[in-house]
Amino acid sequence: MGNGQTLIEMIQNSQDLNEFKHLHWTGTFAEYLDRVRKDPRATRNAFQRLYDMILSHGTEEYVEFKKRIVRYKLFDDPIDGGKDAIFGIDVQLMKLVQVLKAAAMGYGPEKRVILLHGPVGSAKSTIVRLLKKGLEHYSRTPDGALYTFSWKDPEAEGGWLDDPVHDEPLKLVPSEFRSQVAADLSSTTFDVAIRGELSPVSRYMYMRKMEEHGGDWSKLIGDVRVRRIVLSEKDRVGIGTFQPKDEKNQDSTELTGDVNYRKIAIYGSDSDPRAFNFDGEFHVANRGLIEFVEVLKLDVAFLYDLLTASQEHKIKPKKFAQCDIDEVIIGHTNEPEYRKLQNNEFMEALRDRTIRIDVPYCTRLSNETRIYDKDFNNERIVGKFIAPHAVEMAAMWGVLTRLEDPKKASLSLMQKLKLYNGRAIPGFTEDNVKELRKEARREGMDGISPRYIQDKLSNALVNDAHSTINPFMVLNELEKGMKHHSLVADEETRKKYRELLGEVKKEYENIVKTEVQKAISADEDAIGRLCGNYVDNIKAYTQREKVKNRFTGEYEDPDERLMRSIEEKIEIADARKDDFRREIMNYIGALSLDGRSFDYRSNERLHRALESKLFEDQKDSIKLSSLVSNVVDEATQQKIDVVKARLIRDYGYNDESATDILQYVASIFARGESA
Repeated sequence: MGNGQTLIEMIQNSQDLNEFKHLHWTGTFAEYLDRVRKDPRATRNAFQRLYDMILSHGTEEYVEFKKRIVRYKLFDDPIDGGKDAIFGIDVQLMKLVQVLKAAAMGYGPEKRVILLHGPVGSAKSTIVRLLKKGLEHYSRTPDGALYTFSWKDPEAEGGWLDDPVHDEPLKLVPSEFRSQVAADLSSTTFDVAIRGELSPVSRYMYMRKMEEHGGDWSKLIGDVRVRRIVLSEKDRVGIGTFQPKDEKNQDSTELTGDVNYRKIAIYGSDSDPRAFNFDGEFHVANRGLIEFVEVLKLDVAFLYDLLTASQEHKIKPKKFAQCDIDEVIIGHTNEPEYRKLQNNEFMEALRDRTIRIDVPYCTRLSNETRIYDKDFNNERIVGKFIAPHAVEMAAMWGVLTRLEDPKKASLSLMQKLKLYNGRAIPGFTEDNVKELRKEARREGMDGISPRYIQDKLSNALVNDAHSTINPFMVLNELEKGMKHHSLVADEETRKKYRELLGEVKKEYENIVKTEVQKAISADEDAIGRLCGNYVDNIKAYTQREKVKNRFTGEYEDPDERLMRSIEEKIEIADARKDDFRREIMNYIGALSLDGRSFDYRSNERLHRALESKLFEDQKDSIKLSSLVSNVVDEATQQKIDVVKARLIRDYGYNDESATDILQYVASIFARGESA
């Protein structure tokens, strides 16, 4: 009992009653005019509000392959801590926001249906969900405040009759005074515009009140109460969603409302607007946004309603005149449905009134990996350990299936993936990458969906036989699932995807070999000694001197074998060795003139060469091959434990996964030695 009271008190003390008061503000029409005069943006139309909401979350700019890209932070989902964050399609999101900006400025797109078009699982629904979520959140902030009104009506429940479409209170201003009122309320930064007519219910009440008050508008407005509204899909205020059903259960009244037969008995006529339910999705979404799920699956009758709603901003409920609406209409569709639209000559009007935004899959590996890292990471998953690269390799395969084969014979698909991911490849510049992207017109519009990869990652995680999930388990799940993948219909595509899995396995092999190599050669003192020895030798070589043997004290010729064994690790040809050695000595000399000492880490190529050489020298002493035979002496085991500890510390492995990759790499070297 005491604990229960404590919890109640905790909630009571955490409540923000002031915010509740602000969100439920009510006042007179005159008080509303004062609010508008202070902040005219309260009267914004739906497109203006949506665009301002996106900007309210901020932006950041970056340059990718010489192209300036703006990232709109709304699409990081700051409202829900990144739950619906979208990665890898910033260019397409920029295009969408540019369309919304043009619509907000009244340049034409506000009379169009915005159509998100792309393959299944390409984040079309997520984009709309973020826009809806953003609008809901924005309407709760002071900057996003908007208002509607109610009529004093003794016949209504509670004595007040709400405007059924949450309309803008300024529509109550008589048409002959609207321009004057709008000019008075406008500021230097925002022009107030009063457009559209009242809803049938409010028009009925307006006429009735004018008769009651002998045509005195100032008395009529005394029977009006203005109130703040919060947009909410759950409460059906300002945000609507329409989803196609089968033809028998589909009725256009779902969009435009229907007669309330119970109220006919009260008001006496089905043409009395109070006896009509203005609760169709178009009415619900007024002042905000309506989403059409799989819009092109709609029956033709619905599409006609959609055309009028987009072009004229009007809808036609049965038995009533056309009603004005103010909302963003956004739909999404998959490619097969869009192709049907293109081939249907009867749909020319819809094609003409549609702005298509392509929403492809990610084609950049780092962004694709982030999609899965949200849900599949070692902080979130309890009782299982996801080994390094397990998620990354799945993402790599997904991206490879979406890339078009490069036209340059010298470039492999894996190299193309690396170029797109920002990796430097000799012989390719940023301009080349731009050209590659341009020539691949449909890249990202085909391939494997992120949903399929998420499903297979889940399968690997629920396998009770393993406590650690490694990349091979995930890749095997991906391959097994292709037999039953409904979107991989032909055997040729299936074969190609299996070959790409083979490419990913080869890439993983290279990655783990490099990591084990670095872990074995991570003895910085040993690298420092090897570097010192190399520098002494190339100094003597370039200056045509002898080098002092540290053990015998005698002067000897530079050790050509040592120098070449290091240089060959980074493919310095024999003909280029003199240039490379002079380059290193010149670099050391330049540092010396600045009073700085040489550090091998500052030269990436030399650092890599020294690591490779040290690995070659030490791998035999560690006897990795003994791991394959499971016969390990104590001294070797101590060395292996040191390497394992480095893998855990530097690369994120746990004990089991570190042991696994050491054994795997040992088997690779064993195969190589026996070959």
